Amino acid sequence: MIPARFAHAVFGLIMSGLMSCIVTGIATLKAIGFGPSTLGDWMASWAFCWPIAFTVILLLGPAVKRLVGRMVRPEA
Repeated sequence: MIPARFAHAVFGLIMSGLMSCIVTGIATLKAIGFGPSTLGDWMASWAFCWPIAFTVILLLGPAVKRLVGRMVRPEA
């Protein structure tokens, strides 16, 4: 098991991986359509985007969490 202090990083890794995979897949299909090179182009795009998405989540995640905390009222 991974220590709890790494929960934010593990969450960011998994969430950024899933979201960047889905978004790059959709963008790749829209840009080039479905063909023999689609899967390879998608994976190349995903490999490029995942580290960027992970970094953004790690850096902006705490600020977004604070913003959401200000936007919602606590449950009674």
